[in-house]
Amino acid sequence: MAAMHKPVYARRLRELVSLITPHLREGDRVLDVGCGNGTLGDALMIAPNAPRGLIVEGLERYKRGGEPITVHPYDGVTFPFPDASWDVVILADVLHHEEDPDRLVRECVRVSRRLLIIKDHQLKGPLAKARVSLIDWAANAPYGVKCLYRYNTPNEWRAWPAKFGAAIAKEYPSIVLYPPVFNQLFGNSLQYLAVWNVPERAGVGAALKPAPRENEWRKGPN
Repeated sequence: MAAMHKPVYARRLRELVSLITPHLREGDRVLDVGCGNGTLGDALMIAPNAPRGLIVEGLERYKRGGEPITVHPYDGVTFPFPDASWDVVILADVLHHEEDPDRLVRECVRVSRRLLIIKDHQLKGPLAKARVSLIDWAANAPYGVKCLYRYNTPNEWRAWPAKFGAAIAKEYPSIVLYPPVFNQLFGNSLQYLAVWNVPERAGVGAALKPAPRENEWRKGPN
C-alpha cells in the first residue's frame, strides 16, 4: 500500500509547497498542525524558493519519532503556545478528521499573528461525497486513522472565516494535486486551499517573534 501511495504523495507534496511558499516571508515561524511525519514542513524549508530564515515546526497529539522537523506534543485541546506566537499556521488535510473543527480552528487563529493556511477536501461536482470518501478511506484506513466523512461545500468554506473574525486572502477552489487520471477522479474541484488573514491583535506580534538563530536557517539549492 505504501508503494502505491508514494507517487501520489510525492505529487501532492510538490503541489502544496508550490501553493504555500508564495505566502511565506523571510524569517517566518510556521506551525504545521497535525504534521504527521513532518515531510511538508521539511519540504517547505528546503524548497528552492523558500524565504531566507524560514522555520517550520510541527504539532501532533502523538509524535511518531524520526521527523525531520521539531514536533511539539499537545493534549488535543489547547495548543501549548501563547497568542500570536507563530507567523503562519498550516492545517493540511486535518480538519475533516477533527471531532471539533471549530475548536481546532479557533486555536489556530489564536496562535497565528498573520495567516492560517487550510488545505482540505470540498464537495463539488458529480458524486463528490462518494469520491472524496473513497480517497479519504484509501489514504487513511491502512494506517488506522479514523475517517469521519465530513466535508464542506464551497459555500461552507467561504462562510467559515467570519466565525473567527478572519477573512479569505486567497482561495484555490481547484487543485491539480495528483498524477494524471488519478487527479481527474480525486483532485481538481474536490481539493481546496485557502489562505486566511487572522484578526489583528494590538500589542502582539513582533515582540513575540524571536530572530532565527543562524544554525536554524535552512535553504535549498538556488
